[in-house]
Amino acid sequence: MTGWAQIALLFALVLGAAFPLGAYIARLYNGERVFLTPVMAPFERGFYKLAGIDPNRQMRWQDYAVALLMLSAVHAGLLYAILRLQYYLPFNPQNIPGMAPNLAFNTAVSFLTNTNWQAYAPESQISNGAQMFGLTVHMFLSAAAGIAAAGAMMRAFSGGHLTSLGNFYVDLTRIALYLLLPVSIIAAVLLLVAGVPQTFAPFAVAHTLSGEPQTIARGPVAFMEAIKEFGTNGGGFFNANSSHPFENPSAATLLLENWLLLVISFSLPITFGHIVKDRKQGIALFAAMAILLVLGVAGTYAAEAHGNALQIAAGASPLHGNMEGKEMRFGSALTSMFNVSATGTSTGAIAGATDSFMPLGGLVPLFLMQLGEVTPGGVGSGFYTMIVFALLSVFVAGLMVGRTPEYQGKKIQAKEIKLAMLAVLILTLFILGGAAFSLMTKSGLGSLANAGPHGLSEMLYAWTSATENNGSAMAGISANTNLLDYGLGAAMAFGRFAFLIPVLAIAGSLAAKPKLPPSAGTFPTTGPLFIGLLIGVIIILGGLQFMPADTLGPVAEHYLLASGKLF
Repeated sequence: MTGWAQIALLFALVLGAAFPLGAYIARLYNGERVFLTPVMAPFERGFYKLAGIDPNRQMRWQDYAVALLMLSAVHAGLLYAILRLQYYLPFNPQNIPGMAPNLAFNTAVSFLTNTNWQAYAPESQISNGAQMFGLTVHMFLSAAAGIAAAGAMMRAFSGGHLTSLGNFYVDLTRIALYLLLPVSIIAAVLLLVAGVPQTFAPFAVAHTLSGEPQTIARGPVAFMEAIKEFGTNGGGFFNANSSHPFENPSAATLLLENWLLLVISFSLPITFGHIVKDRKQGIALFAAMAILLVLGVAGTYAAEAHGNALQIAAGASPLHGNMEGKEMRFGSALTSMFNVSATGTSTGAIAGATDSFMPLGGLVPLFLMQLGEVTPGGVGSGFYTMIVFALLSVFVAGLMVGRTPEYQGKKIQAKEIKLAMLAVLILTLFILGGAAFSLMTKSGLGSLANAGPHGLSEMLYAWTSATENNGSAMAGISANTNLLDYGLGAAMAFGRFAFLIPVLAIAGSLAAKPKLPPSAGTFPTTGPLFIGLLIGVIIILGGLQFMPADTLGPVAEHYLLASGKLF
């Protein structure tokens, strides 16, 4: 019962914070004064003046998309240069050399797209300076860009005959200054108090009882850890990520970090309710996200708490469940909750090795990513992806009753549905096509640590994680090869931008339409019927696309394990 109580406590804390934070973010989108305005407004005006930005300029969806893409391209080049030249940059006391071109490309695209896939070993392949001034800066940038895009989508429903979606640079600046930076500073201080290091000093050297020296990696961990979770980034300062004691010293810090990675994504539906002036609309989206995540956490914890059938048959006690790959200070409940929350939010951080989860326990994080990262998804990206599914849901409802579908007073027509399906199918193409191609090559097969269904799960998980901009890995795959560095890098870029452009096009199309008042024939989008339909569409669409492949992976492995066989 202790495990279920810990899970319930986390969800209660997230629920309690989501409503006030959602209202706060709505004020940021609307350009209203907030309590941080006296402190941050001078910096905000200074940035606009320095960059030559007119904060009053409004952007069409095309301008918004171009601004986002151009800024992303510039920063991708800058980060690539930092990673290639890190040997010559300050704060590199270990004299770590620059990354190879393929690895630098993969890492630059990864952190630009909020994926934070790590094909490198942080302790030995990236310097403290590159971690802090390269990767951490882009954790802020990618998170702010996603939240800005979500705001553009929300504005499309705020009125009729709209010609603009806001100003990307203003949205980006306000989100970074008034939301991401202050909360990250507070969280970093709390982590420092709890024992997480924050230093630019060289690695420590301890002299062991045997007389041999032991090198202990350390660096500016606390601040990076804070934005890593709060911005649903996930890239760890250490290779063991959030299971490392320097990133997560205790169960209390794990709860704090778990709260950080969930709270913005669950707040954005509440923000949506404020923007469209109908809070029930936001609560309906919130409920769908929460139900899917709760089911995921419950399913994984149940699988892990039951334990390994082979070990139980051999006489091992099932009392603590399956503890392989988990930290004793967290246990099955907190590890399951954290890993499912991370894969449900495109964070990519892990508190235990997903590779060591029971087959069905590992299936849940994989399937949550395949559903489109909407449970509740990454900061910003989870919300606008949920809107895509909401449009598909009202389209299905319209087919059932023979009416033109509407959502938030906007008629949903062929153009929006075609763009929605294009966005969804782009992800499917890279996940299934990329995994299939990799498994047909010698390089791809050589990257796997396991054969049989588990090996298939590892490769499928890698391509799903990259394309859905999650960044976690099953840990049994060696990803630093030309095939996977460039292949997964392309999947990350297309998963972020080739999905986002159709989404902004949908927002532009809907913004220009009149906002119609509800009528007697309007399908209600606030009650249990819509919530159930939305959940059904998400699960069925994900199941139709991915369950055949998942059946050959974790499902087949489950039945082999139950029959007493191993691969």
